[in-house]
Amino acid sequence: MNVNIQTVHFDADSKLVSYIEKKLTKLPQFHEKITKVDVYLKLDNVVHTIKDKVAEIKVQVPRYEFFVKQSSKSFEESFDTALDALIIQIKRKKAKLAA
Repeated sequence: MNVNIQTVHFDADSKLVSYIEKKLTKLPQFHEKITKVDVYLKLDNVVHTIKDKVAEIKVQVPRYEFFVKQSSKSFEESFDTALDALIIQIKRKKAKLAA
């Protein structure tokens, strides 16, 4: 599984990067054929909104791609919410393929 973490408009500290990498190690238990994971962390500077930290996760498996985007007050919260939604997508797709 190839993991790529990109930040837009800021530099992520090592604590945030290691947090994300640690969480992503759980993904293979939901789908064994994950080839690539892209994580994009962005600062969304929309005026008058508190939710300004965006996390996008794109997971590639053979013949399919999963994508989730979430925003909140912290990158950790955005990433956790996006990861939970992504796991639900992967489980749904596997259940569909198995049926």
